[in-house]
Amino acid sequence: MPLAIVEAGRRVRLVAIKAGRGLQGRLASMGLVPGVEIEVLQNSLNGPCIVSLKGSRIILGRGMAYKIVVT
Repeated sequence: MPLAIVEAGRRVRLVAIKAGRGLQGRLASMGLVPGVEIEVLQNSLNGPCIVSLKGSRIILGRGMAYKIVVT
């Protein structure tokens, strides 16, 4: 399922990023790589998605969040 539809408070594992190399590299530089565990802090229907990853908070736009596949 895409990260964009995960409700706040859940922990999920990143499975894949369905995007071009540019975005994949950008997300990888932030630590978003397959296998990493992510906690969703905030995820409203019309705002950014805020996640916690290894002690850091990352804000992702809706478009990016839809390209990140999690379980």
